[in-house]
Amino acid sequence: MRKTLFQIIEPHQQESFIEEAYDIFMILAIIVSLIPLTSKSHSGIFIWLDLITTIIFIIDYVLRFVTADYKLQKGRISFLLYPFTFLAMADLLCILPSLFLLNDSLRLFKILRMLRTLRIFKFFRYSKNIQILTNVLKKQKDSLIIVGVLALGYIFVSALVIFNVEPSTFPTFFDALYWATISLTTVGYGDIYAISTTGKIITMISSFLGIAIVALPAGIITAGYMKEIKEL
Repeated sequence: MRKTLFQIIEPHQQESFIEEAYDIFMILAIIVSLIPLTSKSHSGIFIWLDLITTIIFIIDYVLRFVTADYKLQKGRISFLLYPFTFLAMADLLCILPSLFLLNDSLRLFKILRMLRTLRIFKFFRYSKNIQILTNVLKKQKDSLIIVGVLALGYIFVSALVIFNVEPSTFPTFFDALYWATISLTTVGYGDIYAISTTGKIITMISSFLGIAIVALPAGIITAGYMKEIKEL
């Protein structure tokens, strides 16, 4: 019985009709659970939507917990380890905020409302495309870490340079870091920018190099994604 439940709730290749229907049902439940977050009101239909979807998530969590040994394959100790896995903690954080929303504290309400956005992470469990992307990120993590370190290093160096070139324009080093980040990503909000000729030249160089650095992870992920699809 538990093995049958596990096969239904755990997405995998070549699913039966019931297993695929369960995945679709949970995806719809996740989408519906996010609807109350699109409104500042927390009454009427929004309360019912949140209540119903929370009950669904609780049932899903319980089913996953009682079949944890099939998931982790570590015997009885699986029931102790499962609550501390990433997706299990994400599931729990999706449930708990709705159980405490009756509290009248505005600050607590805002924190709990923010935590409910973590329900988006539940898509990781039910979307096969997201699972493929997750596998790609795991396999390419070393390359992505190198690119990330390169990007952070470039942001820091650029910030140091512009901070010393235009101290009046960038009163704090954080302002320089902010400028370097938006220059690297070529966003350019225009709220803070270089004024001197030297500063403008540095900005142009930063923007050109930023295009190359930002393109690197996109190329790595795309190549890994295509390789993962071919292996299916």
